[in-house]
Amino acid sequence: MAKKSKKSKKTVRREYTKTDVKELRAHSKARTPVAKISKLTKRSVGSLRQKALKLGIGLGHQR
Repeated sequence: MAKKSKKSKKTVRREYTKTDVKELRAHSKARTPVAKISKLTKRSVGSLRQKALKLGIGLGHQR
């Protein structure tokens, strides 16, 4: 009998729109915690940090 493997979640990549970037910059300026931004934008913390790094803006507590 074949074992059933756990269903893995398929990652769906979403492009960052101009409004997403604008929102991210606003959150950066307001010093919103990354976890909160993650919940609001429905994006992972890693994704947000990578985008912020590419944009050259600070995110979270390490600035």
